[in-house]
Amino acid sequence: MTAMPDTVPTFWLLAAAIAFLLKHLAADFLLQTDWMARGKEAERGWLAPLAAHVAVHAAITVLIFAVVAPALVWLAAVDFVVHFTIDRTKGILGRKLQLAPSSSGFWWLMGADQTLHHATHLVFVVALAAAKAA
Repeated sequence: MTAMPDTVPTFWLLAAAIAFLLKHLAADFLLQTDWMARGKEAERGWLAPLAAHVAVHAAITVLIFAVVAPALVWLAAVDFVVHFTIDRTKGILGRKLQLAPSSSGFWWLMGADQTLHHATHLVFVVALAAAKAA
């Protein structure tokens, strides 16, 4: 991977940001099944639903990079690992702290989870725009 250029194309920053926002909407809300959502938070049997959920995220990341910046398609593996870690940590903390949607702690944890996912996407956005500048 080359060094970060001094400037990156505004068009690609915006296009990538929109692509990753839509990717997150699709993978976290539209394509996440009840089995994934409940299963990934479970104390036991969480691995398959969590892996399926993050695989959806990684698959859409593959699609975005394959179309726009194929040399960066490997970032889908990073997406898989980071998303897996964030969601697993959220599940463990939510159970350990016994957080329910009626508690403010639940929403703090949900907000932290979503913020970390978007921060990950921001890195991908910059990488994609930088690749288009090269």
